[in-house]
Amino acid sequence: METKQARFNLALALCLVVACVSMRLLPHPANFAPVAAVAIFGGAVLPRRLALWLPALAMILSDAVIGFYDYRIMFVVWSCYALTALASGKWLKKTSATRVTLMALAGSVFFFAATNFAVWLWSGMYAHTLSGLGQCYFMALPFFRNTILSDLFYTVTLFGLYAFATRNNYNFCDASG
Repeated sequence: METKQARFNLALALCLVVACVSMRLLPHPANFAPVAAVAIFGGAVLPRRLALWLPALAMILSDAVIGFYDYRIMFVVWSCYALTALASGKWLKKTSATRVTLMALAGSVFFFAATNFAVWLWSGMYAHTLSGLGQCYFMALPFFRNTILSDLFYTVTLFGLYAFATRNNYNFCDASG
């Protein structure tokens, strides 16, 4: 039984990575991608090791195609997703619509705060002053809107599909049908 569950978890993780990479590579509005949702979902549903690797692998593979950028900013972006997966593993031990929604919103705010601070600190686009930091956050607001919308949309979709599948007693780990 453990082997079937482990195979199912691995298959689910690989499907989520493929979906994430595909959604990042297909044309989409800026910052409207499922990476945070996959981190949240993976953290809640999958073993921690897989949950941490899901967003990292999706980002590495898609960034290899899209193009890498300042390694310090990439590290912050990737770390945000890993920390989101860890947080959802703790916060979503008991899953509810309210908790899932709050986790998606908290993940969006955390990502916005951390990544834009990194952009301000290392990109050279903004003066290293309080005014420059404010300008950095202000200029990122349109992207923040898309981040919130995509995090909510994809997180609710993933958890909704999972709830539908498990409520209807689909046993994905049982190959006998």
